[in-house]
Amino acid sequence: MLPLSVDPPRDLALLIDEEYTQIAALLAPGRRASHEARARIRTLLAMEAHVEPETQVSSKDVDRVEKGIKTGQSRMEVFPRLDKVATRVRGSGINLTVHFTKKAGAPVRYVSDELSPAAAIREVDLARKFYLSASDLAAKLSLTGPRSTALRRHLGIDRDPGACHVFVFDSQRIARFSDNAYRAMAEATERLDMAAVWDAHKPAGRRSTPRSCAVEGCAASGVPVLSGPITEAG
Repeated sequence: MLPLSVDPPRDLALLIDEEYTQIAALLAPGRRASHEARARIRTLLAMEAHVEPETQVSSKDVDRVEKGIKTGQSRMEVFPRLDKVATRVRGSGINLTVHFTKKAGAPVRYVSDELSPAAAIREVDLARKFYLSASDLAAKLSLTGPRSTALRRHLGIDRDPGACHVFVFDSQRIARFSDNAYRAMAEATERLDMAAVWDAHKPAGRRSTPRSCAVEGCAASGVPVLSGPITEAG
């Protein structure tokens, strides 16, 4: 019986020779490791039994081998039948690469249910991931608070679990945002008509009649943002 290992299997004769050398070192004068040495001797004797199944390992056999090793006999002299035991390796293993990516590698599915089986678990500090407040996000985008909220509503940022997380403290619900929110919004400011986005998502009191958003890719669909009504300072 050989252990499973990440290393390629070596020739059995080499392993036996190494084991014999270690036993001899344990039985060296002054080591006081005869108990461990005798256990290893018994293992090699059990391997010899594969050649002759009727063979039984006894204490006399262990004594014989121990005496032979102490007198300097070679492994061939002490375990002559072990030369008839060999291994043969056929075939080869496989390489498995897991990539946490959207483009390549083995498929990986993220789950939030603790009861779902998982090959790996990674704990994330949510306070570090969602570190931007609504005002921080607006300032980083060089937008006013209300216009930033209008853009968040247009893109559905507040409903994206990778971009927004609501921290609950007693009765308080505080929305915080990640770099995913910033990147999505920064990219949107470069390709969208921000005046049209603001006109479509600003509070009804700032325009004569409310209307739906006609700007490309609107994700609002009548769902209110997490931070409440949109207001604009000044």
